[in-house]
Amino acid sequence: MAPPLLHLQDIHLTIGGQALLRGAELAVHEGDSIALVGRNGSGKSTMLKIAADLVEADKGECFFQPGTTLRYLPQEPDLSAYDSVLAYVEDGLAPGDDHYRALYLLEELGLTGKEKPADISGGEARRAALARVLAPQPDILLLDEPTNHLDLPAIEWLEGELKSIRSAKVIISHDRRFLENLTRHTVWIDRGTARRSNRGFAHFEAWRDEIFAQEEIEEQKLKQKILAEEDWIRYGVTARRKRNVRRLGELHNLRAKKQDMAQNRPQGDVKMSASEGETSGKSVVRAKSISKAYDGRDIVHDFSTEILRGDRIGIVGPNGAGKSTLINLLTGGLEPDSGTIKLGTNLQMMTLDQKRESLNPEWTLKEALASHGGDMVEVGGSSRHVVSYMKDFLFRPEQARSPINVLSGGERGRLMLARALAKPSNILVLDEPTNDLDLETLDLLQEVINDYSGTVLLVSHDRDFLDRIVTSTLYAEGHGVWQEYAGGYSDMVAQRGKGVEARKAAKKDKPAKSATAAKEAEPKQRKTLTFKDKHLLETLPDKMAEIEGKIERLQARLATPDLFAKDPETFNKAAKALKANEELLAKAEEKWLELEILQEELGDS
Repeated sequence: MAPPLLHLQDIHLTIGGQALLRGAELAVHEGDSIALVGRNGSGKSTMLKIAADLVEADKGECFFQPGTTLRYLPQEPDLSAYDSVLAYVEDGLAPGDDHYRALYLLEELGLTGKEKPADISGGEARRAALARVLAPQPDILLLDEPTNHLDLPAIEWLEGELKSIRSAKVIISHDRRFLENLTRHTVWIDRGTARRSNRGFAHFEAWRDEIFAQEEIEEQKLKQKILAEEDWIRYGVTARRKRNVRRLGELHNLRAKKQDMAQNRPQGDVKMSASEGETSGKSVVRAKSISKAYDGRDIVHDFSTEILRGDRIGIVGPNGAGKSTLINLLTGGLEPDSGTIKLGTNLQMMTLDQKRESLNPEWTLKEALASHGGDMVEVGGSSRHVVSYMKDFLFRPEQARSPINVLSGGERGRLMLARALAKPSNILVLDEPTNDLDLETLDLLQEVINDYSGTVLLVSHDRDFLDRIVTSTLYAEGHGVWQEYAGGYSDMVAQRGKGVEARKAAKKDKPAKSATAAKEAEPKQRKTLTFKDKHLLETLPDKMAEIEGKIERLQARLATPDLFAKDPETFNKAAKALKANEELLAKAEEKWLELEILQEELGDS
């Protein structure tokens, strides 16, 4: 096997007096696609930062094959030093990289590049950061939660883009479906060390459970051996002193090993349950012909539904489709422009907002949970000590007085769940509840919702979570039309024949205008080509010639007699590369022709 492009060996790192990594290892070979998994706080993101040379390990070796290119996607990209999004993306390109690809990626991700960093949302910043790391097509891509803040069209587009490029990939994500579709290897950061499986994430949980079961067996065997040694020391036949001393030393070693195993047991699970209120009426929400529009744009148009007690409704669609508006209409937080909404009787509603806006950053953890002061928190109508309740959600007692603004994203997510699930309810309104949660916490949240006897309204971009939870799915078809499909996300896709429309398609798909309105809305005719257009006209011919050269070389390689029979892997790689370059050439030719025609029409030269 060829040596790895990147190899981290025996990595040790201590943060705040706590050993985070203890001999961890990560090897990335050409073409690898690795899921990097582990509990929140296990050191996954730190491992990526060490690989990207952003954090220095206390001990260990970091080998980086000379000439290898690498790009790292952080969870929170910083664009503040740049005048525009395009400048930020182009700053990630190396000499010789394709500037046209930067523009292509921004367009695919719904951006123009002209946006000012100070004016964009977190989701737009994440899209810009993706364009920045994808544009150079590096040898290695290190991606930390790449689907955060992305809607379903962007997530599915990103999957396709990552499948099409040759870069080796190391991916941290809480999106199961994303990891299952992309990865062929798994590295599990567990209690400071890294274990590797040469199977993708789809096989991770079974592999993890086997390891835990084997550890439990080994611990039981050790306990039995210690008991036997202790029995021998107390009651065994008197032997020579040296033999007794040796056996006593062995007993001490066994006890030390047992203590070490106890200290390194897997981190405890979150203990989570929803506090259920009184039973609601059978009909929870009845909507009849409701409509809502903003600035002349239909968000909800002539929509009717009835939600019954115990229903689990998923709400999906691209960003900006009106998911939050629909939720507010159905829960009585917003009045429809027309139609009627009738809420059921005896409703006790609990809402979890995706932006964590109900958390005051100046609060301490204790203040956030025990909102009335003191040391007790009301959970389902009974009192519990706040520290005891914190432990259920994996918070340490010493964190009670920590301000919320120092908590990690995962910790804030667990805190929001702790606050929300303490309140008695019979209808849960969950807006992106999976954000920043680790996979084990997601598993438990799923169990809590499935065991919940009330009604659930769930907005999510997590396809796997939707499939596991919901009984029906409301989908934004466009122009304010919402359609209900039986089952989860995959069932909806099967019924529609496709998933959530891509952003570009959604942009083009606009209601027809009258001839008069179209004429009034028609933009003023351009007087000249933009600087960017002129630059593309000048550079695209050379770029197309370069791509044509690659295509000729790939075609010659594929024409080699018996190549497929002798080396099918090389043949398949060449065939994929040929297809990708042919598609890239077609796009470049189309763009160049479009600009040539425009130049002739405008009389530019």
